Amino acid sequence: MIARKHRFHGYGSLRYVYQHGRTVRGPLSSLKVAPNDRRTSYRLAVVVSKKVNKSAVVRNRIRRRLYEAVRRHEADMSRPYDMVLTVYSEQMAAIPAAELEKTVLDQLRQARIL
Repeated sequence: MIARKHRFHGYGSLRYVYQHGRTVRGPLSSLKVAPNDRRTSYRLAVVVSKKVNKSAVVRNRIRRRLYEAVRRHEADMSRPYDMVLTVYSEQMAAIPAAELEKTVLDQLRQARIL
């Protein structure tokens, strides 16, 4: 799990990222990124809809796995960004950790965060 300082607080912060961020789309998820020079570190939100899976347990597992994949590479981030990872596929809960991390890293590289 990522630290509290790396999480979003309040709806207005997410709204800014959705309106002004650029999107990097992958096969299982999309990453919306907006630079934030007022902060010293990144912020991340993972959005998993009920359409992906009805079970809250599975949605939370997907969320935890994605938070961990980003947390492992937080030292490699070039500058502070606000990021929203939106999951579109239930496969995120079942794919191996190495493959999940690879897909997240590919999206972070495409967005020029790493």
